[in-house]
Amino acid sequence: MAQVTAWDAEVDLLVAGAGPGGMAAALVGALEGLEVMVCEKSGQIGGTASTSAGTLWIPGNTQSRRAGYDDSPEQAEIYMDRLVGGTKGRDLRSVYLETGPAAIDYYDTRTDVQFLPCGRHPDYQQNMAGAAVTGRAIVPKPFDGRLLGEDFRLVRPPIGEFMIFGGMMVGKDDIPRLIGRFKSAANFTHSAKLFLRYLSDRLTYPRGTRITMGNALVARLFYSLRKRKVPIRLDTAIRELVREDGHQDGRVIGAVVDSGGRTLRVRTRKGVVLATGGFAHNREFREAFMPQPVPVHSLACETDTGDGLALAQAAGAKIDGEQHRGGAFWTPVSVTRRTGNWRGLFPHLALDRAKPGLIAVNAAGRRFVNEGASYHDFVEAMFDSHKLVPTMPAWLVCDSAFVAKYGLGVVHPGTRNLAPHEKSGYLTTAPTLEELARKIGVDPAGLADSVRRHNGFARTGSDLDFGKGDSELNRFNGDPENKPNPCLKPIEAAPFVAVAVWPAEIACSAGLATDADGQVLGESGDPIRGLYACGNDMASIMAGTYPGPGTTLGPALVFAYRVAMHAAGKSDAAGKAMAGREERAAAR
Repeated sequence: MAQVTAWDAEVDLLVAGAGPGGMAAALVGALEGLEVMVCEKSGQIGGTASTSAGTLWIPGNTQSRRAGYDDSPEQAEIYMDRLVGGTKGRDLRSVYLETGPAAIDYYDTRTDVQFLPCGRHPDYQQNMAGAAVTGRAIVPKPFDGRLLGEDFRLVRPPIGEFMIFGGMMVGKDDIPRLIGRFKSAANFTHSAKLFLRYLSDRLTYPRGTRITMGNALVARLFYSLRKRKVPIRLDTAIRELVREDGHQDGRVIGAVVDSGGRTLRVRTRKGVVLATGGFAHNREFREAFMPQPVPVHSLACETDTGDGLALAQAAGAKIDGEQHRGGAFWTPVSVTRRTGNWRGLFPHLALDRAKPGLIAVNAAGRRFVNEGASYHDFVEAMFDSHKLVPTMPAWLVCDSAFVAKYGLGVVHPGTRNLAPHEKSGYLTTAPTLEELARKIGVDPAGLADSVRRHNGFARTGSDLDFGKGDSELNRFNGDPENKPNPCLKPIEAAPFVAVAVWPAEIACSAGLATDADGQVLGESGDPIRGLYACGNDMASIMAGTYPGPGTTLGPALVFAYRVAMHAAGKSDAAGKAMAGREERAAAR
């Protein structure tokens, strides 16, 4: 621990990281009268969330209630108790469920961080008591990036695979209208407006300024901070925490930061908030907390190298990793080839796996999972299968008719010429299943048998092996026009197609142990005074499970709110807001 006698700057709250958690803590702190400084070690804001879907899982949220979707935190608590199991961490889960709606209302009414209800968006474990089909998921309102002016360039863009025409973002609701742009006047008008707006944007900006999903969330946070003149120092990393009188057990009273080649000593009156994005690209932490063999791919921002965990660990903090299953939240990804030797990753979240006419197989050519399961559950099944049969990569197998109708990974719906994608190495095609199996290195007899068995299930409408199409989540992501099962259709139209998918984490679950106000805990279990954590630096209350859409961003914003309220001496504000909300609900 550094001992500092002369300071270069002094603030109430110093925030490490300009992702959603860090920016939200800074925003609430500023609104509650604190002087705040944000340090971001990269040259852009947003972190991993900039490339995400931007959904938040907030049971009982006001936005859904207003839209007529009833839900309650009490039912969600039953669901989470069944899903997570045990009593460890239950107090933090209860606090999250109690505070969530009030925290979102705070952002919605006092800032430009505003949300829309998703309506029907099922929880991922529909067989468990307390699970919901509607009302728990919210998304940020789309944002006009032009409001940021030149600062729009400081918002980390989404991955290239999530943009069209080299820089135009589209939301999930835009996709069917773009695909069907010639099927109706309304679709054509909507698509034309999007394209004309994009062309206008590119005269001034490096990409389209109509932004959605996670990019809209971080831009709204950034815009709100700019309006309140909260300083964000880019290319600035916290190097060391400073304890009172240099004592190992003293209060954290500041930090030493590296900024643009200068070393600055920043004193804090209220504390330091660690929100550096987790340990995704830290080899030591990956080896310690992730399954073996450790996955080689990551969707996290490349600057998420475990800085927060390392700083806190040096201050005697406890890293909570043993209760977090695989240590992270997962999705299958395919490896894309962009330009030259540069590669990207496409997350197979919801657009293809649940659609009718696709199976996933291991090296034995055998199915190992309900392909329509959540992305997290799909990868956990990959880990389990790999213990017996090589399943890294696994293969998504379909036929050319499937690709033409639904697309596959980065291959857009309507694509009939697969040659460029095969030439790039993204996918493999063959005129027979046997030849396809040999090309991708799986057992031909196993693949043929798996397809034959699947096709039989497709004709009856019942998947007797894995139940694809049985759950609300499967049907939500399937094709309702396909009968009798929206997720099953024979694979039979040559050429046959395969794409390799690998495990990749979208966020960390293991992280710093904290109390309900985000205070980092030491090995003794007591809070380290003046040190907070939120976002992916904080150990997830989900403990490696994935209840529904928005599992990481929901807690990030809720606990950022609690951190800032505690630092401002108003830690009971969330409880009072919740009590008021419950009183209003009872009155209705």
